[in-house]
Amino acid sequence: MATKCPRILVLVCSTRPNALGPAVGQWLTETLAPDAERLGVDLVPQAIGDLGLPFLDEEEHPSTGVHQHEHTRRWSRIVDGADGFVVVTPEYNYGMPATLKNALDHLGPEWAWKPVGFVSYGHTSAGTRAVQHAKQVVTTLRLVPLGATVALRIADAMREDRLDPEARHADAAQGLLAELVRVAHALAPMREREHAASVEGPLPGSYARRLGPDDAPEVTVLQRACWMEEALANDTLAIPALHESPADVRAWLADWHTTGLWRDGRLLGMVRTRRTGADLHIGRLAVAPDLRGLGVGRWLLRRAESAGEGCGRIVLSTGAASHRNLALYRRQGYVPLPEAQETGVVDLAKAVAA
Repeated sequence: MATKCPRILVLVCSTRPNALGPAVGQWLTETLAPDAERLGVDLVPQAIGDLGLPFLDEEEHPSTGVHQHEHTRRWSRIVDGADGFVVVTPEYNYGMPATLKNALDHLGPEWAWKPVGFVSYGHTSAGTRAVQHAKQVVTTLRLVPLGATVALRIADAMREDRLDPEARHADAAQGLLAELVRVAHALAPMREREHAASVEGPLPGSYARRLGPDDAPEVTVLQRACWMEEALANDTLAIPALHESPADVRAWLADWHTTGLWRDGRLLGMVRTRRTGADLHIGRLAVAPDLRGLGVGRWLLRRAESAGEGCGRIVLSTGAASHRNLALYRRQGYVPLPEAQETGVVDLAKAVAA
């Protein structure tokens, strides 16, 4: 289930004064605006000429992701925040313009596992030779080029010095966007797994990252699957996690530090933490029912406890009849707090090791 609105960068490459590129970029974004809204994506125009990129002047290799200069760091943030790209490019001498090659060469891991489509323009070949040249480069950066393209032959696309592509060009652009969105969603797990903020998980192919409000639908589904078992064990439906809407979940995801464990786009487990005074509160420790007994819960609990540095104790709770949970927590050193024994909920705590 994909919840984040994909961000598609429309990259206009030509920097030549009075070039056709800006008009092609404007036509493309205006033509695709209804489809972008229907598909739930953001189309973000970006002209290479506005970036102020000199020829590559970084001391470190781009593959390291270490950038000294602000112009590179800014470009890195823009590319890192995108989920896919549409490159609007002319053809110069059987190849792509140096501006595009330089923009690609500035970065490394920011490009990986993102789809890229091409809208080319030119005379005899409609810019298609530039696209073939660019595809050799983008695949090295682990960008994934689409099969769908848009090729504008300038003589066919101009009407009295005004850009006016034919209907078939608009149809091709719509097909390109549809394919781009499908591939962007399919590649999302690859992007997340290799992102610098992700850590390797306990299961083969799994990775953990912080959850945010955009993950509310997946969290809602996981909660319903996990806490129904708790409801049966404790003979009550009065469990908040069973009744929260995605909007409720979105609200607390913005407030708690929540770690999610993922594999192939599926949320396998989660845990949330928050500090209150000298206490670290741990909650919503959840593991997909089909993955119980594989050490996922213990792994998530240790991840949560690592946030307890500087706290006096760690506090968590579970249902009084949730014997599996109680056994896990006791094995990890937690002891029940006596004041909460009559509520149907057991609060437990352990001291933070000095």
